Amino acid sequence: MSNSFDHIARREQGLHRRLSAGQMSMIAIGGAIGTGLFLGSSFAIGFAGPSVLISYAIGGLITLLLMGCLAEMTVAHSTSGSFGAYAEHYVSPLAGFLVRYAYWSCIVLAVGTEVTAVAVYMKFWFPAVPAWAWIALFSSLLIGINATSVKAFGTVEYWFSTIKVIAIVGFILLGAYVIFGSGSAQYGLQHYTAHGGFFPHGLSGTWVAVIISIFSYLSVEMIAVAAGEADNPEQAVKQAFRATMLRLAVFYLLSLALILAIVPWDAAGKSGSPFVKVMEVLGIPGAAGAINFIVLVAALSAMNSQLYITTRMMFSLSRAGHAPAGMGRVTRNGIPLNALLLSTVGIALATVLNVLYPEHSFELMMAISMFGAIFTWLMIFLTHYCFRRFHDCQGGPALSFRMKGFPLTTLAGLLLMLAILVTTAFTEVFRMTLVFGLPFLALLSAVYYLFFRQNGLRRGEA
Repeated sequence: MSNSFDHIARREQGLHRRLSAGQMSMIAIGGAIGTGLFLGSSFAIGFAGPSVLISYAIGGLITLLLMGCLAEMTVAHSTSGSFGAYAEHYVSPLAGFLVRYAYWSCIVLAVGTEVTAVAVYMKFWFPAVPAWAWIALFSSLLIGINATSVKAFGTVEYWFSTIKVIAIVGFILLGAYVIFGSGSAQYGLQHYTAHGGFFPHGLSGTWVAVIISIFSYLSVEMIAVAAGEADNPEQAVKQAFRATMLRLAVFYLLSLALILAIVPWDAAGKSGSPFVKVMEVLGIPGAAGAINFIVLVAALSAMNSQLYITTRMMFSLSRAGHAPAGMGRVTRNGIPLNALLLSTVGIALATVLNVLYPEHSFELMMAISMFGAIFTWLMIFLTHYCFRRFHDCQGGPALSFRMKGFPLTTLAGLLLMLAILVTTAFTEVFRMTLVFGLPFLALLSAVYYLFFRQNGLRRGEA
């Protein structure tokens, strides 16, 4: 392994640094506050009941540890290959190959879950219009935005995320008034224990819901990828790290706590968005439609961010020699257009699943996309451990941002992610996660050794 990361940074040049620190923060919020919270939380509530608050707190802790690890590595090396490039340099070229492709496939499939959710939300207003029509319409719009420029992407994502933040703050204020200010006895904390107790499905249900919470928090790591196109990456990453974690903790936990105090968990934990259910229960004229609009914007925002991040990951793979060279070419506006077009395959898959399995397409897309997410987060913790050990042993410039509590915090995150991955094998909903993921990982490893390892040896990378 070369002692310098510079050769990786040089080969990933060509993208334009046009993202501000404010846009970086909102991009991370945009990715993390999407379908996982607004729709996926209904599945988590169904598993855990009121103890879903503990599930999301555990997921938030893991996310905080992950963001600390990523921030430290990203401040040291800001490049669009991000954690894939770090794994290549600090663990092994094979690790970098596996992380990039596992993550790319995961987010490509996550794009499919977002666009599937878009079709679900549009049924609120247009129940007779087929889902594929909405998938085609909104996909075309967002692909067009991502194909224009990174500045256009950043501007659209900033305003998408702003709408979501304002809406969630409004929801929290309204919910707090209904529970504590309306004087109505039908809303309140009694719902936490009145329908089977705080742990209606035991601790196992609470732990399974942690898996869904990880899916909900997924995409906060895109701060590290976007840093490769930030105009001041060190400042942007530090600011985005602090702002993102505070907002996510408040938004997720407060929103869910209010939902469970207004709507009994066994009513909220069914199909559809629990946020829309709250508005329907309160009977505020037009409120359900307004919330449905907000969750639609949230899904479009997350989908927009995910198209961006999959494009950059495929670009990084190409520049590393692990994907066709055409995927690494950029337009005059600094957009890897071929990589963007390839990254839309999740949309096509979502369309097919919507036609074949209209009632279960979201759960299927979520289950098979989870492997790449869990594997990537697990590898980020492992990479950070190797990164810090390398810097502690080799010396070099002092790190301007350091993860507190190393190595215990890094190892804790690694072990928690490993436990979550093992748990998927024992849950019916997520059984497809390992059924899909392990053969996929084996296939990727075989492809690497058959077609790419010799190239790496010639370059002195392995």
